[in-house]
Amino acid sequence: MMVPLDPMGPPIVNGGGGAGGGGGPGRGRQTGPAEASGGISTISIATGGGNASFQRTDDEYRNVLMRNTTVRKYAEDDSNGEASTCGRILIFLSWVLVVLTMPFSLLVCFKVVQEYERAVIFRLGRLVQGGAKGPGIFFILPCIDAYARVDLRTRTYDVPPQEVLTKDSVTVSVDAVVYYRVSNATVSIANVENAHHSTRLLAQTTLRNTMGTRHLHEILSERMTISGSMQLSLDEATEAWGIKVERVEIKDVRLPVQLQRAMAAEAEAAREARAKVIAAEGEQKASRALREASEVIGDSPAALQLRYLQTLNTISAEKNSTIVFPLPIDILTYFMKSKESYEASHSHS
Repeated sequence: MMVPLDPMGPPIVNGGGGAGGGGGPGRGRQTGPAEASGGISTISIATGGGNASFQRTDDEYRNVLMRNTTVRKYAEDDSNGEASTCGRILIFLSWVLVVLTMPFSLLVCFKVVQEYERAVIFRLGRLVQGGAKGPGIFFILPCIDAYARVDLRTRTYDVPPQEVLTKDSVTVSVDAVVYYRVSNATVSIANVENAHHSTRLLAQTTLRNTMGTRHLHEILSERMTISGSMQLSLDEATEAWGIKVERVEIKDVRLPVQLQRAMAAEAEAAREARAKVIAAEGEQKASRALREASEVIGDSPAALQLRYLQTLNTISAEKNSTIVFPLPIDILTYFMKSKESYEASHSHS
């Protein structure tokens, strides 16, 4: 028994009883999957009185699919044809109305859009061929045409501060600015309900997702790189909405107060450590210079006197109350020699 199958649903059999007897109509159901073996499809059907099996080739199954597809296509064509016929009638009646109410109808039929605007026209609910109209004057039919104005100028969206948990588990508050514009007026009206609202929500989500994959030091030091990656991600996602994201800028990154204090203490300690290292290196270099100077002065006794006079000159140049009495080195040498001779005479006696 050959039973035609609906490829979109389970087979149904209305007929007599099966091989086991039992008259009367019975409703069958598919009890096993079709098994392809050598181009043959085997399907088992359960009827009211037993099981009925039959075989169908792949060509027959393909013919059934083609026949059902053709039927659906013809049904769609019939519905489109009826809608097209009704549309032509309405368009004709609209033109008759325009002619009968001339010239008052021209006030309703002619519209103007600015240089930065485009008009997307719908006629009987369908987009008019030719894309968006404008800038300038364009014509619509009364009662059957509706149009939407689309502004092509760049818009600025200030993303509100977003609480983000960074990759190294630090909570920060980040806000940004997004610059975008409508690149395709028709797509922005036909493909999305509210392109601007959708873009703004996506900008907030993208900001949180992007910051969540970065460490804190990357967020603070690589703002330009993060802004560029956000711009590419937003532009790719909003292309299907007719939106072009031109630029994304991160405004501010706010850290918790305790974290700010900890970072300030860490930076201060690092600066103090560097200052101590620099001071130690300066003292080391100064000691080396003094050693070299002492060696030079030791080779020339007159150099010490010149250094002494230079020091006096430096002190006298400053306006202070210090009084300096220069004492020649030779006088001290004379007293030292006298003392040594006195001690020597007393020791012989």
